[in-house]
Amino acid sequence: QIQLADSGGGSVQAGDSLRLSCVGSGNSWSSYAMGWFRQAPGKEREFVAFITWNGDNDYYSDSVKGRFTISRGDVKNTVYLQMDSLKSEDTAVYYCAADRWIEGIVAGTSRPWHWGQGTQVTVSS
Repeated sequence: QIQLADSGGGSVQAGDSLRLSCVGSGNSWSSYAMGWFRQAPGKEREFVAFITWNGDNDYYSDSVKGRFTISRGDVKNTVYLQMDSLKSEDTAVYYCAADRWIEGIVAGTSRPWHWGQGTQVTVSS
């Protein structure tokens, strides 16, 4: 049974940085893409960034491109999201996610099968 534990959220000022972490357990991670979604109050959960199992390819939403960086750890069951130049509109609960098939997730036609519990990010202007 796959489990994802995400962490690293907090309350910061606009322009600050945060680094989110996610550790997966319970599976062989060599074939799983991992990434992040977020959900702001009153809004639907939206795609933020995803990365292939080997870290060779990464994908970002337009709203975070150039400010956020996703990466895999040396141990492939970990994924990080470095968030720089944070804005108030980045305020949301951020969810780690994992799935074998990244194409549908990036295209917006499917959702990841596995989710973390979420970590709150609050950015004050």
